[in-house]
Amino acid sequence: MSTPHINAEPGAFAPIVLMPGDPLRARHIAETFLDDAAMVTNVRSMAGFTGTWKQRPVSVMASGMGVPSAAIYITELIRSYEVTTFIRVGTAGVYQPDLALRTVVAATDAVTNSSLPAIIGAPEELIADPDLVETAQAAATTNGIDLALGTVFTSDVFYEPDNSLRETHAANGVLCVEMETAALYAIAAVEGAKALTLLTMTDHLVTGEHLTSDERQLTVDEMIRVGLETALNAP
Repeated sequence: MSTPHINAEPGAFAPIVLMPGDPLRARHIAETFLDDAAMVTNVRSMAGFTGTWKQRPVSVMASGMGVPSAAIYITELIRSYEVTTFIRVGTAGVYQPDLALRTVVAATDAVTNSSLPAIIGAPEELIADPDLVETAQAAATTNGIDLALGTVFTSDVFYEPDNSLRETHAANGVLCVEMETAALYAIAAVEGAKALTLLTMTDHLVTGEHLTSDERQLTVDEMIRVGLETALNAP
């Protein structure tokens, strides 16, 4: 049945969903990578698609920006559409001086300033599914991509008032900052789903470097391919 935010028919989503933040990137993934992709929902212009990747059914659904938006779509996909596995494919800002732009990070765990995990009763440790991490490592190796593993920070604040938070996280070994992974890992833990976040490093918050638009698209597409291969071989 449809939900307040998803108007897809029952069974319209595959059990595995790739989840970018940007709805235009969701369309790009569907039209560029999937075979026989069809739009299955379009409420508030947040289009979702289902197709196949190497004959395995895969869906793509954007999360929007931030924990509250992501939480809505993740929860509804699990409860109303029986999605069991999520692979977030997003971008992030670099915290570590020696982590290069264009690096793809698999978020083994997340820390956050969001209150959502505590409100829904999620475990204190917000972690990725270990089997998906292992599968992503193999997929990255097959595609000639060096995959970095580590902790990411999910922030509810995009425009931080100063650099103190970044410096604290960097000192604690946090690799980068983004805005949705904590919601994904928290809800997956509570609802019994599997989840992994893959992130392309597009903006360096230490050096001030940024990828060009062409570099960004090329590198994000490389990460998407790793995500799709992870979906293909997911347990």
